[in-house]
Formats: sequence, C-alpha cells, structure tokens
Amino acid sequence: MKGTDMECRLELISVPVSDVDRSIKFYTEQVGFNLDHDHRVTDDLRFVQITPRGSACSISIGTGITEAEPGSVQGLQVVVDDVEVAHAYLVKSGVEVSEVQDFPWGRFVFFSDPDGNGWAVQQLVSQ
Repeated sequence: MKGTDMECRLELISVPVSDVDRSIKFYTEQVGFNLDHDHRVTDDLRFVQITPRGSACSISIGTGITEAEPGSVQGLQVVVDDVEVAHAYLVKSGVEVSEVQDFPWGRFVFFSDPDGNGWAVQQLVSQ
C-alpha cells in the first residue's frame, strides 16, 4: 500500500454462480482450473476454491459466499504464454470462446461461464 512497507497480494476473488456443482465441473473439466477446496460449513454456507494452473490468485464460488448476482462479474483475466494453444484447448473442451483477437496490448480470447461471468485470456506481446 502506498506510504507503507506493507505488501499486498490479491489472492481470492468471489465469483457468483447459481449452480455450484455445474460451475465446479465447468471450471475444472472444461477450463482446466484446479479444485483446491470444497467445504460445506453449514446448509447455508459452502466454500469452494478453484485456482487457474500457475496462478497465485484463486476464485471462490459456493453458497452464502457473496450476495452478488450470478453472472455479474466481468473482466476476470488470466495470462497465458500462447493464446492459440489456450483457444484450441477451450474449443476442444466445449467452451464457447471467441476467435483470437489482436490488440496492441496483447492477443485475447474471451469466454463466459454458464452464468455469464466474463473471462479474458491474454497473451502478452512484445513491444
């Protein structure tokens, strides 16, 4: 944080979903993320943590985690070494994904989870 010596790391983002089991299947079986935790605390609280391979930041889904509407999170982004490989993997896994798009700040593909939460997959480009 500015003005301090304290380090801050973003390590968890809540993603609101309507069907936890469907979302676990989507993120692990189709997108290739790792399932770290699936813990039912009470009937009203289930905490699931899923992490993109190689990432220090995870997402949490579940019941009782957030009051945000399912599908309301947009602009989630992961970075890969090769967006063409990522695109081919997502297509093969049955994910509806955009074609590769080139911008001055990177190469991208875009997809949404079953609830409509929006993701970008970026390949950084050399300047």
